[in-house]
Amino acid sequence: MSAKASKKPVTIDVIERAPAWRRALPKAPAICRAAAKAALAHAAGKLGGAELAIVLADDTLIAALNRDYRGIAKPTNVLSFACAEPAPRGTALRLLGDVVLAYGTISREARAQGKMFGDHLAHLVVHGVLHLLGFDHERGGEARRMEALEVAILADMGIADPYRAHEPAHG
Repeated sequence: MSAKASKKPVTIDVIERAPAWRRALPKAPAICRAAAKAALAHAAGKLGGAELAIVLADDTLIAALNRDYRGIAKPTNVLSFACAEPAPRGTALRLLGDVVLAYGTISREARAQGKMFGDHLAHLVVHGVLHLLGFDHERGGEARRMEALEVAILADMGIADPYRAHEPAHG
């Protein structure tokens, strides 16, 4: 049996709550799944089975979530909600939580930073999944570790370092 065949299942549900995603980036669900799998493979160690949801939302939904859960009344690019419940008894599945992404904010950031929209989306999915796994960037050492991990994961996906200065997009 190969190493791939013996791995526990990873379930990544992508829920589209904003039609703008499909219009602007039809491959968004596939990008999200690939980025989440890459983050889990790189950072989760011996996680076993895992389940998470990725919500492709708009700025209105994410602003409401940001206000309700963080007390910040404006949209942000990504929010992560780690699951506090243990996996069901008798299963090796770990319920990780949800990653919610805001179309408008991410689209504006990608343009302003001269990044490909799909690459920026992949970075923010990786960032959100790492939060679900317990990584944080509130303190300097933790931030450097998390950023280095993001850069390594994205490099494996063929995506440039998102923290390096980029030229603004032309045209």
